[in-house]
Amino acid sequence: MESSNPMLSRMAKATGLRAAGDTMTVAGTAWKTLVLLALVVFGAAFTWQAVAAGNFGVVTPALLVGGIGGFVLALVTVFKPQLAPFTAPLYAVLEGLLLGAVSALYDARYAGLPRTAVVLTLATAGGMYLLYATGVIRATPMFRKIVIGATLGIALASLVALVARLFGAQLPFLWDSSPLGIGISVVIVGVAALNLVLDFDFIERGAREGAPRVAEWFGAFGLLVTLVWLYLEMLRLLSRLQRR
Repeated sequence: MESSNPMLSRMAKATGLRAAGDTMTVAGTAWKTLVLLALVVFGAAFTWQAVAAGNFGVVTPALLVGGIGGFVLALVTVFKPQLAPFTAPLYAVLEGLLLGAVSALYDARYAGLPRTAVVLTLATAGGMYLLYATGVIRATPMFRKIVIGATLGIALASLVALVARLFGAQLPFLWDSSPLGIGISVVIVGVAALNLVLDFDFIERGAREGAPRVAEWFGAFGLLVTLVWLYLEMLRLLSRLQRR
């Protein structure tokens, strides 16, 4: 069956004809998501424990290797989704190294904040899945356009802010703990949470349309990317609230 989702169609063509039963399932994607989350925890624990033991020299390499390496692997996975069974686990490990370093830095300044962020991230993900599963929120074409447009807008604003900082300029409302800054952070957290609905819809549609089994890894990868983003934004929001 030709999928209406271009990413699923690309994977189907890249992997050739599918054998009977060798198709994507929701359960298979769920298990692969758990595997990727376990790899993230493994990588994060490595960095976190190293910092806890006093090895602060591991932070910078973890940030660089995790950040740059994870970004490169994410691009490879997006443009070559059939490679997801290999790139997604590597991405998970590298993101774990990054998150471990970032979490350790936040914990050094705001003790216990990363644990709160983890709980809120998981609670938000669970809540969004409940809303999606019960039909309260559906990934309609208009919903997709709004969420994707908002996500691209956030990405563009972040890029502009980064370039501005490189040239010595500042956009304080994107970084400070003012009411406007906190409000922007809340909006970004909300958009990240809504992206979970798109991930759930991709997985459900892939299973329904008989996508190749490799799509399970890609679906799990997409879900992980959103969860990582949501967690980082939770950290930022909570730290701003702490500074208030």
